[in-house]
Amino acid sequence: MRQVRVGGASKAELLAQLEAAGVALNEAGKSLFADERFTTSAVTSLREVVELAVAELGFAEGATWAQVIERAMSQGLTPCPLELGPHLRLQFLDQAEGFLGQPVTQHRAPPGSLTVASLPIAEDDDTPKGFYLRRIEGVLWLRGYRSGADHLWSPEDRLVFCRAGD
Repeated sequence: MRQVRVGGASKAELLAQLEAAGVALNEAGKSLFADERFTTSAVTSLREVVELAVAELGFAEGATWAQVIERAMSQGLTPCPLELGPHLRLQFLDQAEGFLGQPVTQHRAPPGSLTVASLPIAEDDDTPKGFYLRRIEGVLWLRGYRSGADHLWSPEDRLVFCRAGD
């Protein structure tokens, strides 16, 4: 569990803070920032977040996003606001290396990544669904990702949820 300060910065200010901190963004992450449906709050709040593996939600064989969200909500967790991703990246600078010695992956969360569980801003498969955090060869990343409704999240995939009521 950790607390994350969210809000109080525009998207332009968040991008400037990420750049100043040396955080890299992939094209999907930049696309999320450019999308007018991604909004930020002017009001600062403190959110309590919990990091869990898909298996810790009871899915030993993996699960779809809808199944993961439903199970998390039944356990008092909620999806995070989309803007929590950039704020968490700025506040979680000591993430462990997740690339060195790991195989290259496609169509699944990479080793060492931390996906912020948030509701997608669009249902189409072209719009990125949200953010994940990663450290690659010492560089901190805030990356956007795409996935379809039928994508099966692996049991070891790590997700961040907000505590209900926060």
